[in-house]
Amino acid sequence: MPKLPKAAPAPVAAGKKKKEEPENSLFERRPKNFGIGNNVQPTKDMSRFVKWPKNVRLQRQRRILYQRLKIPPAVHQFTRSVDKNTATEVFKLLNKYRPETKEQKDERLKAAAEAKTGGAAAPQTKKPVFVKCGINHVATLIEQKKASLVVIAHDVDPIEIVVWLPALCRKMDVPYCIVKGKARLGAVVHKKTATALAFTGVRKEDEGAMSKLVDNVRSNFNDRGEELNRKWGGGIMGAKSQEKTRQKEKAVAREAAKRMQA
Repeated sequence: MPKLPKAAPAPVAAGKKKKEEPENSLFERRPKNFGIGNNVQPTKDMSRFVKWPKNVRLQRQRRILYQRLKIPPAVHQFTRSVDKNTATEVFKLLNKYRPETKEQKDERLKAAAEAKTGGAAAPQTKKPVFVKCGINHVATLIEQKKASLVVIAHDVDPIEIVVWLPALCRKMDVPYCIVKGKARLGAVVHKKTATALAFTGVRKEDEGAMSKLVDNVRSNFNDRGEELNRKWGGGIMGAKSQEKTRQKEKAVAREAAKRMQA
């Protein structure tokens, strides 16, 4: 059978017209269009999606590992540096005994050579007192008991370079302290970084300040050797792991309570 034509749809009843409310001219609507070529997108925090440089990633991973893993006492002691006031005194004294720069040494040698070629005797001066740098040189001074104070950086990498130095200082009864950080020590001796610096002596005007500093350092580091050798670090888990552990402990406590009631 042939299909019958569909009936035309009924006309839609005209809806009631809404009353147009007068708009306030002070506050005009300006809707934004964030499509391509239109309004600028709002700024978002994209730091989670950034691929950071390798050195930054390694720093952050190392910090997390030091929190998660159990850290032996020999390594953990480097997280305990001197307080701010003592560090200020240490660096004040270090900056007084900075070694001469390469330019200053060249000028001194040049002046001595010119005086010698002119027929005059070279000026006799006392041996200058400077802080000593270089891990091998510092270790030798400690073994010979010539070092009066040893300053060690807390962030040496790899840590094996200095991990044995506090034990050597305690054995040879040489006062030592751990400060932040290797770049700050390096600036004292005109280098990028320095692992450790050593005082071999000070001038008469600084002997009082030096003796006070040595007493402070001895009480905080040398005399606390046994305590520092027993203190392990790390073992701090993340927020999710801590929450799971808490839930397990609660479940065990509930089971124990049920058994007691039964």
